[in-house]
Amino acid sequence: MNNLLFTLNAILPIILPILLGYGLKRIHFFSEGFLTEANKLVFKVLIPILLFSNLYMADLSTIDPAFIGFSAGAILVLFFIGLGIVVFIPDRKQKGVIWQASFRSNYAIIGIPLATMLGGEAARASASVVAAIGVPLFNILAVIALSVYTNDETKKVSVKDILIKIVTNPLIIGVACGLAVCGINIGINHLGGNVKLFLEDYMSFIPKTITDLRNLATPLALIILGGRFEFKAVKSLWKQLTLSVTLRLFITPAIFLVIAYFLGFKSSTEFAILISLFATPIAVSSAPMAAQMGQDEELAGQIVVWTSAISAFSLFIIILICSVIGIF
Repeated sequence: MNNLLFTLNAILPIILPILLGYGLKRIHFFSEGFLTEANKLVFKVLIPILLFSNLYMADLSTIDPAFIGFSAGAILVLFFIGLGIVVFIPDRKQKGVIWQASFRSNYAIIGIPLATMLGGEAARASASVVAAIGVPLFNILAVIALSVYTNDETKKVSVKDILIKIVTNPLIIGVACGLAVCGINIGINHLGGNVKLFLEDYMSFIPKTITDLRNLATPLALIILGGRFEFKAVKSLWKQLTLSVTLRLFITPAIFLVIAYFLGFKSSTEFAILISLFATPIAVSSAPMAAQMGQDEELAGQIVVWTSAISAFSLFIIILICSVIGIF
């Protein structure tokens, strides 16, 4: 019973805001225009602020290089596995969409809060440091995946265009700013200063404003995610959806969580982060990014919907198993 309650307490704070958003949209509380603009606010402003906030006062001395290396290496392995799979997808507009589903999780919105639910504040701090590597890597690889297969087979991939899309990505900008300020803090602390105390004593409005905006990001993003759900009959896409959902929610976590366990990464903090990295649904931003880059927008949107919906079940099972074997 305790294992079941632990699992429910970890999952429901993520699922209930999504259900709230879905219900409010069904009773026409939200307009489509509001959801579109709010979604833009979340991904261009609030989530970058969340990532910045998690990093700008982070204690980088807590970094475990081996754990960071395993996490980044696993993402890269997934990227190349996805490349091998999409070779057999006939439709060029679907190749990049399925490719990014093989490696890209919803770490920024669902992952970090889930890690905090599972592992407490220690997990949140470590998850924020992992975000400094994971979030830019997810987004850089997603830009590459969506750029390789253009509609015109004769058109060469533009490295310049890829680099521009990478450096202008709001999530990458948020992480970069957080790391820059964190580096400045470390330098000042080595000189005997204390930026955190200075801000709290003399400019407390700055950390308070950042914290308030950070706290708004996740619940609003989850409500919008629920409001944008559209369960359509997609008979023509069932094979692609089955492949993408199975890869994202079942095969990937099964392989890399087992490997991590036998490599010795089995503490509650480490597993909370690994579940958040490898078992969460695909990032919501993957759909508009696919549309902007000329890929199959309908398939991308449906992958977001179905991985998000089915993750309520898959995450429940994964967390329950981990709780039963004593990780949590």
